[in-house]
Amino acid sequence: MERSLILVKPDAVLNGHASAILNRIESKGLKLIACRMLKMDEALARKHYAPHVDKPFFPSLLTYITSAPIVAAVFEGDNAVARIREIMGPTNPANAPEGTIRKDFGENIERNAIHGSDSVENAEKEIALFFGGYEIMDY
Repeated sequence: MERSLILVKPDAVLNGHASAILNRIESKGLKLIACRMLKMDEALARKHYAPHVDKPFFPSLLTYITSAPIVAAVFEGDNAVARIREIMGPTNPANAPEGTIRKDFGENIERNAIHGSDSVENAEKEIALFFGGYEIMDY
């Protein structure tokens, strides 16, 4: 059974789409096992987005992701990482298929509503950044 982290990004939270996004994933048969709302500080953002530190969009990404609350959640299920990535759609909402989260709720390539782990290994690391083991429910 795989686990994956998702972050409902500031644009989606501010536009009132957090619960719809969580519901979209849950309705596809993935189980919500942890959830919290927080305002990501710069230190956490730097850890989470460390792979992008040398990219030209990194400063803008830091400003954006720390600008307003996010919702962090962990979902569990068979092939959770790949299934969530399919439900999310491509990074750029303009290229996302109809019915995906990014097509329905994303504004542009940066304000694209959601982050999802890109591998099982990264999911484990990302989940540990946002949740202690006691916050994840097994049921």
